[in-house]
Amino acid sequence: MGQKVLIIGSGAREHAVAYSLLKGDSIDDVYCSPGNPGMERDGIHTSQLAQTNHAALIDFVRENNIDWVFVGPEVPLMEGIVDGFADAGIKAFGPDKAAAQIEGSKDFAKRLMERHSIPTAKYQTFEDLERAEQYVQDQGAPIVIKADGLAAGKGVTVAMSVEEAIAALEDIFVDHRFGLAGAKVVIEEYLEGQEFSLMSFVRGAEFWPMPISQDHKRAYDGDEGPNTGGMGAYSPVPRIGQDIVDEAIETIVKPTAQAMVDEGVPFTGILYAGLIATEDGPKVIEYNARFGDPETEVVLPRLSSDLGAGISALLDGGQPEFSWDADGATLGVVLASEGYPVNTVTGAPIPEIDVDEDSHVYYAGVATSEENPKQLLASSGRVLLVESSAPTIKEAQDKVYGIIDGLDTTGMFYRHDIGAKAL
Repeated sequence: MGQKVLIIGSGAREHAVAYSLLKGDSIDDVYCSPGNPGMERDGIHTSQLAQTNHAALIDFVRENNIDWVFVGPEVPLMEGIVDGFADAGIKAFGPDKAAAQIEGSKDFAKRLMERHSIPTAKYQTFEDLERAEQYVQDQGAPIVIKADGLAAGKGVTVAMSVEEAIAALEDIFVDHRFGLAGAKVVIEEYLEGQEFSLMSFVRGAEFWPMPISQDHKRAYDGDEGPNTGGMGAYSPVPRIGQDIVDEAIETIVKPTAQAMVDEGVPFTGILYAGLIATEDGPKVIEYNARFGDPETEVVLPRLSSDLGAGISALLDGGQPEFSWDADGATLGVVLASEGYPVNTVTGAPIPEIDVDEDSHVYYAGVATSEENPKQLLASSGRVLLVESSAPTIKEAQDKVYGIIDGLDTTGMFYRHDIGAKAL
């Protein structure tokens, strides 16, 4: 008998995790809470339970004989959902509340790196506008302004001028654009280089790295427009050599996992390191305490082993096996609602998308139409991601755009240059 798993979350990342679990032999049923109606097309069960309702989720696990839980998004992790499951005797894969601070507080992460000599940008933390402005004046631009807490990937400004930096500080301190997330600000030096994402399965001091990927954060072609949660990604990253990846594992991933153990907040789950390859070697831009989105949708298709068996082994104290396709490439492009991320206009009808066995559609912000339950409508900023696997990035790119360019995407938009930096 295969296992039953509950995934917390509703986006394309959770869809990709669920789809990957169902491909293996060890998992028979995947429930996603709350999930989205697009996932149901892949045989994933959805429940309408909110990810904030911990008591109802615990009841659901017991009533449905769920073997273990996978937590997708950052907010329930910060709210201590894994602690709640642990107290109820339920196995959940993800960091507890104390360990999730590595994403929940930029200041916590920076101090951790400082204490353990993990390479990152020089920084200062401020709690009032005047001192922060003075620091910006003294340092000059370019400079990076980050709201301390969670801001859904949108609380970072790479300011190319002092004026832009001060406007970003006023956004945070005066207009409270990020609410409590902006009660503190981390100001960092600007680093030059290629960015890449390195995710790892972690259990205490042990870790199992995944292939690297690169995300495209800006809304429009040519890296123009506002920062988003991510408009597309690809894997591998040809401009980042294996020597740089090995150095990042040795100087960043390994000491980070060990530092959390040493400080009494051991991390179990997916540790995401957002890195930049500088002239002085790889440095940390940010940590996330979970799978990145959209990176997950291009990294997990490269997994050749059974994801469910691997996570089960991690949870049970065994030795997991994770193997990856060494050859080939994956590329994914996000379809987003018009106006995202500033003034999102939802409701666009989603066309039927035909894909072959080397491509897949991962749904995110979708709802069913009341008139026609088979018709999906865009219900939030990022609507879906189309992913293709091919022998090369160029072929994967051609394949994805071959699918998307033929669709009626009225009311939605997408970038036409995902993967261009690799070519």
